[in-house]
Amino acid sequence: MAEEFPHYIEFRHVNKTFDKPVLVDSNFFVDSGQTVAIIGRSGVGKSVTLGHVMGFLKPDKGQIIVGHEDITDFTEQQLNHVRRKVTMVFQSGALFDSMTVAENVLFSLELREDYDAHNKDDVVDGLLKMVGLTDARDSFPGDLSTGYRRAVAIARALAAEPQCILYDEPTTMVDPIMSDHMTVLMLRLKTQLRMTSVVVTHDLDLLNRVADTVVFLSKGRVAYFGPVAGLYSSKDPDIHEFLELDKVIRGGGAADLAGRRPDEID
Repeated sequence: MAEEFPHYIEFRHVNKTFDKPVLVDSNFFVDSGQTVAIIGRSGVGKSVTLGHVMGFLKPDKGQIIVGHEDITDFTEQQLNHVRRKVTMVFQSGALFDSMTVAENVLFSLELREDYDAHNKDDVVDGLLKMVGLTDARDSFPGDLSTGYRRAVAIARALAAEPQCILYDEPTTMVDPIMSDHMTVLMLRLKTQLRMTSVVVTHDLDLLNRVADTVVFLSKGRVAYFGPVAGLYSSKDPDIHEFLELDKVIRGGGAADLAGRRPDEID
Protein backbone atom coordinates (compact mmCIF):
# COMPACT_ATOMS: atom_id res chain seq x y z
CA MET A 1 0.00 0.00 0.00
CA ALA A 2 2.87 2.36 0.85
CA GLU A 3 4.31 1.84 -2.63
CA GLU A 4 1.04 2.92 -4.23
CA PHE A 5 0.55 5.79 -1.75
CA PRO A 6 4.04 6.86 -0.62
CA HIS A 7 2.90 10.09 1.10
CA TYR A 8 1.18 10.03 4.49
CA ILE A 9 -1.48 12.49 3.28
CA GLU A 10 -2.12 13.33 -0.34
CA PHE A 11 -4.77 15.22 -2.30
CA ARG A 12 -4.99 14.03 -5.89
CA HIS A 13 -7.00 16.31 -8.20
CA VAL A 14 -9.56 17.01 -5.47
CA ASN A 15 -12.64 19.06 -6.34
CA LYS A 16 -15.38 20.17 -3.95
CA THR A 17 -18.32 22.46 -4.66
CA PHE A 18 -20.96 23.81 -2.31
CA ASP A 19 -22.82 26.88 -3.63
CA LYS A 20 -19.63 27.61 -5.57
CA PRO A 21 -16.35 25.74 -6.18
CA VAL A 22 -14.31 25.61 -2.96
CA LEU A 23 -11.52 23.23 -3.98
CA VAL A 24 -10.51 23.09 -7.64
CA ASP A 25 -8.11 20.37 -8.83
CA SER A 26 -6.30 20.49 -5.48
CA ASN A 27 -2.97 18.63 -5.34
CA PHE A 28 -0.47 18.47 -2.47
CA PHE A 29 1.06 15.95 -0.08
CA VAL A 30 2.40 15.58 3.46
CA ASP A 31 5.19 13.14 4.26
CA SER A 32 5.58 11.38 7.61
CA GLY A 33 7.21 13.64 10.20
CA GLN A 34 6.54 16.77 8.14
CA THR A 35 4.60 19.85 9.17
CA VAL A 36 2.63 21.43 6.33
CA ALA A 37 0.93 24.80 6.75
CA ILE A 38 -2.18 25.67 4.73
CA ILE A 39 -2.67 29.41 4.33
CA GLY A 40 -4.74 31.85 2.30
CA ARG A 41 -7.55 34.31 2.74
CA SER A 42 -10.80 33.45 4.48
CA GLY A 43 -13.15 31.26 2.47
CA VAL A 44 -10.55 29.68 0.18
CA GLY A 45 -11.07 26.13 1.45
CA LYS A 46 -8.56 25.72 4.28
CA SER A 47 -10.97 24.23 6.82
CA VAL A 48 -12.73 22.30 4.04
CA THR A 49 -9.36 20.69 3.31
CA LEU A 50 -9.05 19.53 6.94
CA GLY A 51 -12.61 18.20 6.78
CA HIS A 52 -11.62 15.99 3.86
CA VAL A 53 -8.56 14.65 5.69
CA MET A 54 -10.76 13.63 8.63
CA GLY A 55 -13.40 12.13 6.34
CA PHE A 56 -16.08 14.59 7.49
CA LEU A 57 -16.42 15.63 3.83
CA LYS A 58 -16.22 13.64 0.61
CA PRO A 59 -14.70 15.07 -2.59
CA ASP A 60 -16.86 15.50 -5.67
CA LYS A 61 -13.88 14.31 -7.71
CA GLY A 62 -10.36 13.14 -6.93
CA GLN A 63 -8.67 11.01 -4.27
CA ILE A 64 -7.90 11.61 -0.59
CA ILE A 65 -4.99 9.60 0.80
CA VAL A 66 -4.56 9.45 4.59
CA GLY A 67 -2.18 7.16 6.46
CA HIS A 68 -1.03 5.70 3.09
CA GLU A 69 -4.63 4.58 2.37
CA ASP A 70 -7.15 5.83 -0.16
CA ILE A 71 -10.02 6.92 2.12
CA THR A 72 -12.11 8.55 -0.63
CA ASP A 73 -14.90 5.98 -0.47
CA PHE A 74 -14.39 4.72 3.08
CA THR A 75 -17.45 3.91 5.16
CA GLU A 76 -17.90 5.57 8.55
CA GLN A 77 -16.68 2.38 10.23
CA GLN A 78 -13.52 2.40 8.11
CA LEU A 79 -13.01 6.10 8.90
CA ASN A 80 -13.06 5.35 12.62
CA HIS A 81 -9.90 3.33 12.02
CA VAL A 82 -8.32 6.35 10.29
CA ARG A 83 -9.36 8.72 13.09
CA ARG A 84 -7.42 6.64 15.59
CA LYS A 85 -4.30 7.58 13.64
CA VAL A 86 -5.21 11.17 12.75
CA THR A 87 -6.75 13.60 15.23
CA MET A 88 -7.83 17.22 15.02
CA VAL A 89 -7.44 20.13 17.42
CA PHE A 90 -10.35 22.50 16.85
CA GLN A 91 -10.25 26.25 17.49
CA SER A 92 -12.70 25.85 20.38
CA GLY A 93 -10.75 22.95 21.87
CA ALA A 94 -14.01 20.92 21.85
CA LEU A 95 -13.51 19.90 25.49
CA PHE A 96 -16.12 18.49 27.86
CA ASP A 97 -17.04 21.43 30.10
CA SER A 98 -18.32 19.21 32.92
CA MET A 99 -14.99 17.36 33.19
CA THR A 100 -11.76 18.60 34.70
CA VAL A 101 -8.66 19.01 32.57
CA ALA A 102 -7.32 15.66 33.79
CA GLU A 103 -10.66 13.93 33.13
CA ASN A 104 -10.73 15.32 29.57
CA VAL A 105 -7.30 13.83 28.88
CA LEU A 106 -8.25 10.56 30.58
CA PHE A 107 -11.37 10.27 28.39
CA SER A 108 -9.17 9.96 25.29
CA LEU A 109 -6.72 7.67 27.08
CA GLU A 110 -9.49 5.22 28.01
CA LEU A 111 -10.43 4.80 24.33
CA ARG A 112 -7.08 3.17 23.58
CA GLU A 113 -7.02 -0.60 23.17
CA ASP A 114 -3.88 -0.82 25.29
CA TYR A 115 -5.34 1.31 28.10
CA ASP A 116 -3.81 0.45 31.48
CA ALA A 117 -5.73 1.81 34.47
CA HIS A 118 -2.80 1.19 36.78
CA ASN A 119 -0.63 3.95 35.35
CA LYS A 120 -3.33 6.33 34.11
CA ASP A 121 -2.42 9.12 36.55
CA ASP A 122 1.22 9.03 35.49
CA VAL A 123 0.27 9.16 31.81
CA VAL A 124 -2.15 12.06 32.32
CA ASP A 125 0.40 13.97 34.39
CA GLY A 126 3.08 13.35 31.76
CA LEU A 127 0.87 14.66 28.98
CA LEU A 128 -0.09 17.77 30.95
CA LYS A 129 3.57 18.39 31.72
CA MET A 130 4.38 18.17 28.02
CA VAL A 131 1.88 20.91 27.18
CA GLY A 132 2.83 23.03 30.21
CA LEU A 133 -0.42 22.61 32.14
CA THR A 134 0.51 20.59 35.23
CA ASP A 135 -1.01 23.19 37.55
CA ALA A 136 -4.36 23.10 35.70
CA ARG A 137 -5.00 19.40 36.37
CA ASP A 138 -8.11 19.95 38.49
CA SER A 139 -9.40 23.03 36.67
CA PHE A 140 -12.43 23.02 34.40
CA PRO A 141 -12.24 24.20 30.78
CA GLY A 142 -14.39 27.22 31.58
CA ASP A 143 -11.73 28.42 34.02
CA LEU A 144 -9.05 28.49 31.30
CA SER A 145 -8.16 30.94 28.55
CA THR A 146 -8.73 30.08 24.89
CA GLY A 147 -5.06 29.22 24.44
CA TYR A 148 -4.89 26.94 27.44
CA ARG A 149 -8.05 25.13 26.34
CA ARG A 150 -6.31 24.41 23.04
CA ALA A 151 -3.26 23.14 24.92
CA VAL A 152 -5.53 20.77 26.87
CA ALA A 153 -7.05 19.64 23.56
CA ILE A 154 -3.56 18.83 22.31
CA ALA A 155 -2.84 16.80 25.47
CA ARG A 156 -6.12 14.93 25.00
CA ALA A 157 -5.24 14.29 21.35
CA LEU A 158 -1.80 12.97 22.31
CA ALA A 159 -3.36 10.56 24.81
CA ALA A 160 -4.69 8.58 21.85
CA GLU A 161 -1.12 8.21 20.50
CA PRO A 162 -1.98 9.49 17.00
CA GLN A 163 0.42 9.49 14.07
CA CYS A 164 -0.79 12.87 12.83
CA ILE A 165 -2.38 16.01 14.30
CA LEU A 166 -4.42 18.57 12.37
CA TYR A 167 -4.49 22.09 13.86
CA ASP A 168 -7.24 24.55 12.92
CA GLU A 169 -5.95 28.11 13.56
CA PRO A 170 -4.10 27.22 16.81
CA THR A 171 -2.90 30.78 17.54
CA THR A 172 -6.07 32.68 16.60
CA MET A 173 -7.63 34.84 19.36
CA VAL A 174 -4.79 34.36 21.85
CA ASP A 175 -2.27 36.87 23.21
CA PRO A 176 1.36 36.92 21.98
CA ILE A 177 2.67 35.02 25.02
CA MET A 178 0.15 32.21 24.55
CA SER A 179 0.78 32.21 20.81
CA ASP A 180 4.48 31.64 21.48
CA HIS A 181 3.61 28.89 23.98
CA MET A 182 1.51 27.09 21.36
CA THR A 183 4.23 27.48 18.74
CA VAL A 184 6.94 26.07 21.01
CA LEU A 185 4.61 23.19 21.95
CA MET A 186 4.00 22.33 18.30
CA LEU A 187 7.75 22.45 17.64
CA ARG A 188 8.35 20.13 20.60
CA LEU A 189 5.89 17.58 19.21
CA LYS A 190 7.56 17.84 15.83
CA THR A 191 11.14 17.47 17.05
CA GLN A 192 10.68 15.06 19.97
CA LEU A 193 7.83 12.89 18.67
CA ARG A 194 8.36 13.45 14.93
CA MET A 195 4.63 14.13 14.73
CA THR A 196 3.15 14.53 11.25
CA SER A 197 1.11 17.75 11.24
CA VAL A 198 -1.13 19.90 9.09
CA VAL A 199 -1.68 23.47 10.32
CA VAL A 200 -4.35 25.80 8.97
CA THR A 201 -3.29 29.31 9.95
CA HIS A 202 -3.21 33.02 9.10
CA ASP A 203 -0.20 33.42 11.42
CA LEU A 204 2.95 33.79 9.33
CA ASP A 205 5.15 33.83 12.45
CA LEU A 206 3.81 30.37 13.29
CA LEU A 207 4.28 29.20 9.71
CA ASN A 208 7.88 30.43 9.59
CA ARG A 209 8.78 28.60 12.79
CA VAL A 210 7.03 25.24 12.41
CA ALA A 211 6.32 24.52 8.73
CA ASP A 212 8.49 22.50 6.36
CA THR A 213 6.16 23.09 3.43
CA VAL A 214 3.39 25.55 2.58
CA VAL A 215 0.14 25.15 0.67
CA PHE A 216 -1.25 28.53 -0.43
CA LEU A 217 -4.89 28.34 -1.50
CA SER A 218 -6.36 31.00 -3.76
CA LYS A 219 -9.74 30.92 -5.50
CA GLY A 220 -10.01 27.25 -4.57
CA ARG A 221 -6.74 26.30 -6.23
CA VAL A 222 -3.31 25.44 -4.87
CA ALA A 223 -1.43 28.56 -6.00
CA TYR A 224 1.77 27.47 -4.28
CA PHE A 225 3.05 24.21 -2.81
CA GLY A 226 6.66 24.09 -1.68
CA PRO A 227 9.23 25.23 0.88
CA VAL A 228 8.57 28.23 3.14
CA ALA A 229 11.35 30.33 1.57
CA GLY A 230 9.86 29.89 -1.89
CA LEU A 231 6.57 31.45 -0.79
CA TYR A 232 8.27 34.80 -0.24
CA SER A 233 9.90 34.77 -3.68
CA SER A 234 6.71 33.77 -5.50
CA LYS A 235 5.58 36.07 -8.34
CA ASP A 236 1.93 35.06 -7.93
CA PRO A 237 -0.03 38.33 -7.44
CA ASP A 238 -2.43 36.81 -4.89
CA ILE A 239 0.46 35.55 -2.76
CA HIS A 240 2.28 38.88 -3.05
CA GLU A 241 -0.86 40.76 -1.98
CA PHE A 242 -1.41 38.39 0.96
CA LEU A 243 2.16 38.85 2.22
CA GLU A 244 2.10 42.62 1.76
CA LEU A 245 -1.18 42.87 3.68
CA ASP A 246 0.36 40.86 6.51
CA LYS A 247 3.26 43.32 6.61
CA VAL A 248 0.85 46.22 6.95
CA ILE A 249 -1.12 44.51 9.72
CA ARG A 250 1.98 43.58 11.69
CA GLY A 251 3.88 46.78 11.05
CA GLY A 252 6.27 45.29 8.51
CA GLY A 253 8.99 42.72 8.44
CA ALA A 254 7.01 39.49 8.20
CA ALA A 255 8.93 38.31 5.16
CA ASP A 256 12.22 38.72 6.99
CA LEU A 257 11.18 35.93 9.36
CA ALA A 258 11.16 33.27 6.64
CA GLY A 259 13.01 30.16 7.66
CA ARG A 260 13.77 31.23 11.23
CA ARG A 261 13.75 28.47 13.88
CA PRO A 262 14.66 28.46 17.55
CA ASP A 263 18.14 26.93 17.99
CA GLU A 264 16.91 24.56 20.65
CA ILE A 265 13.58 23.14 21.75
CA ASP A 266 13.40 21.98 25.34
